[in-house]
Amino acid sequence: MPCNHKFGIIDCLEDYDEHEYKPEKYNCISIDDDFLSEIYHFGLKNKIKNLETFAHNTNRPFKDLAYYGITLIPPKSLKYFLDIIVETNSKYKSKELEILIEKICTAIKENKWMIHYGV
Repeated sequence: MPCNHKFGIIDCLEDYDEHEYKPEKYNCISIDDDFLSEIYHFGLKNKIKNLETFAHNTNRPFKDLAYYGITLIPPKSLKYFLDIIVETNSKYKSKELEILIEKICTAIKENKWMIHYGV
């Protein structure tokens, strides 16, 4: 069974519950773990490790994606995250990554938080 990460947009942060696993609530898309793993091997490890996020809730500042948990990505970090994904996609030309790029761009345009459910 393939491992997938899920990315979505949080419409209202007040409605977020870290104890729920509801990717459909955030209209999540699935990204194959191979692409995320490649970020760590494609020379972007230092970049992703500097992505300012939160692990599970907004009381836990974090850097990176919570690989096996939930990551909240604030609007201020989305451009940086977008740059990492665009750079990764320049190597792979993946439809999955293009959809993630569109999702990040939508979140930036709407000034919304993103959610990441790890594998």
